[in-house]
Amino acid sequence: MGAEVAGGLISGSLALLADAAHMLTDAAALALAWVAFRIARRPADPKRSYGYHRGQVLAAFTNGAVLIAIVFWIFVEAVQRLRDPQPVEGGLMLGVAVIGLLVNLAAFAILHGGDRRNLNLRGAAAHVLGDLLGSAAAIVGALVILWTGWTPIDPILSLLVGLLVLRSAWLIVRESAHILLEGTPAEIDPQGLRAMLLADIPELEDVHHIHAWSLTPERPLLTLHAQVGESADPQATLLRIKQVLSQRFGIDHSTVQIERGPCGDD
Repeated sequence: MGAEVAGGLISGSLALLADAAHMLTDAAALALAWVAFRIARRPADPKRSYGYHRGQVLAAFTNGAVLIAIVFWIFVEAVQRLRDPQPVEGGLMLGVAVIGLLVNLAAFAILHGGDRRNLNLRGAAAHVLGDLLGSAAAIVGALVILWTGWTPIDPILSLLVGLLVLRSAWLIVRESAHILLEGTPAEIDPQGLRAMLLADIPELEDVHHIHAWSLTPERPLLTLHAQVGESADPQATLLRIKQVLSQRFGIDHSTVQIERGPCGDD
């Protein structure tokens, strides 16, 4: 990051400065992701009965939001550079960009080996991917400037990289916000779940008050009311419901209220 800041200021390259800004936030993003993982290991307590798992989702949301802010800063700077082109020292820009690319390749290879379903890890990887693309764009820009002297390539490539990073950041922010707002997991259709339970378990007369959400992307949760007939075995029916939820929908933590007669909440 320090090399890119110095190189960007001396060479006049916006691509290097943008990549340095990414690296600054990457240091914070990786630290935030690591802290979130550490916090998530804490056991549940009376104040937080589900533990601290949501800390990872909150870290992912923060990382995505910061990335979006950085992209908009790059857009503003790039438009200003297009209106008022600045001289760029292509040789220095190329050397620093190559160093940045090697560092980012190593960091991305480490993160890419982790759990791709983990939103926190994806948020950290998105930061590093943005840096990797920024370094690659800086290399291309430096080569074009060295060969042709056409300096507008620098802000143009910064805009293109910014658009790619913006898409990744927006997906992470949208998914993490959906989880924080207790949204229904994408892989769970409440009406389809209800129909499957009624079809698979003859003892069920009705299934209602279905609420599904996620603690983390890997841990869906669900509550529902199940109305059974007078001759049904409540415990056996309960175990069968939980078996279907686990095997068909991957829901290993559910709260099922067995009812005979009208629902008490109605």
